[in-house]
Amino acid sequence: MQRLLLLGLNHTTAPLEVREKLAFDAGQRDAALSAFAVRFPGCEAVLLSTCNRVELYISRETHGRPREEEMVDFLADFHQIPAQDFKDHLYYKANREAVEHLFAVTTSLNSMVLGETQILGQVRDAYEAACKAASCAKMLNPLFQRAIAVGKQVMHDTKLNEGRLSVASVAVDYAKNIFENFGDKTILSIGAGKMSQLVLQHFAALSPGQLLVCNRDAQKADALAAKFNGRAVEFDKLAEHLVVADIVVSSTGAPDAIITRARFEALRRQRRYRPIFLIDIAVPRDIEPAVGEIDNVYLYNLDDLQQVVAQNQSSRKEAVSAAMEIIARHIEEFAAWQRQRELGPAIQRLYTRYHQVAQEEVARTRHKLANMSDAEAAHLEDLARRIVNKVLNDPVQIMKQSDGVHTPAGQYMHAFEKLFRLENEDGSADGEKTG
Repeated sequence: MQRLLLLGLNHTTAPLEVREKLAFDAGQRDAALSAFAVRFPGCEAVLLSTCNRVELYISRETHGRPREEEMVDFLADFHQIPAQDFKDHLYYKANREAVEHLFAVTTSLNSMVLGETQILGQVRDAYEAACKAASCAKMLNPLFQRAIAVGKQVMHDTKLNEGRLSVASVAVDYAKNIFENFGDKTILSIGAGKMSQLVLQHFAALSPGQLLVCNRDAQKADALAAKFNGRAVEFDKLAEHLVVADIVVSSTGAPDAIITRARFEALRRQRRYRPIFLIDIAVPRDIEPAVGEIDNVYLYNLDDLQQVVAQNQSSRKEAVSAAMEIIARHIEEFAAWQRQRELGPAIQRLYTRYHQVAQEEVARTRHKLANMSDAEAAHLEDLARRIVNKVLNDPVQIMKQSDGVHTPAGQYMHAFEKLFRLENEDGSADGEKTG
């Protein structure tokens, strides 16, 4: 039997300075999946890494590896950081709880921004990367396919994504508290990814004086600038762009800060000490926190925006309830499917074995009663069949109705196989590891 496990942290359990240490970009994620397969052969794995979470989903044999501590060690070894730097911020979930958590993630119920749709694409990307790495099989394939389907249904059938606050909209509201108008302001985007696009879309609606896009990939900068009637500028001249900027949106994949306090201090005189609004939506962070301590510098990161977004959640109880009903239904359906997949072969062997035992006893009885007619023999066979079915009905129903995704079904399975001697051809039971 397979066991489903989840180890992770998110914006509710770990501050940004911890999350950024464990973040994976696409290349790191692929390398981590390969390394995981080498360390734990035969184990399925999906690695989800976003601005607000890092989660490792695995499926392994019930008594196999890795254990929780080994999963922690794997993350620590890959990022070359001490486990104690993040261990206290982790959550660990197994079986049904892991399914419930994943479905809450894909439907945004576990997001900083309730109703946001980006997480569904991020889960899909993580799943597709795992498929490409051949680290998804009989457990994680159907689980993630259903999780994505649940996310789509919630977004389509509920009003969860209506009237939501987003990181982008909150950032604009903060900017309005600093600047009275934007017609004479310069907005600089450092980076040209999805998050940058979302934020720039909101700022572009304010009709700023000019909008600059700065990215290491000039083609991406050109494409994003054209989308918002802006202008692409050279990344190598970032200091010059910071001098003219009033609002900076930074979301690159840089491993270290690209705007440090020392670098910005050197530009203040050229800027004539004008106020500047910095929005750091990168993980790891692009802007050194100490920059926010400088006079007339207003620096906000993802965690700073969380409180405002959270205040919007309480007014959306009806949509949340509808989403939770959909999730609950899918959890039960997945659990039922999983029970059938795990228990079906054992139940089939159970009936086959004991109907065979019954037929052997019927044959022995017929041999002793030489004068038994064919009609009487048929009645005897039918009696034996009905007795077997009635005797087995209760244990089979208990197995079928036990909680899904192995708990407590898994607790019954081993005893079930041993009590009824349901060995496979190789002598092992379904719940036993054979190789």
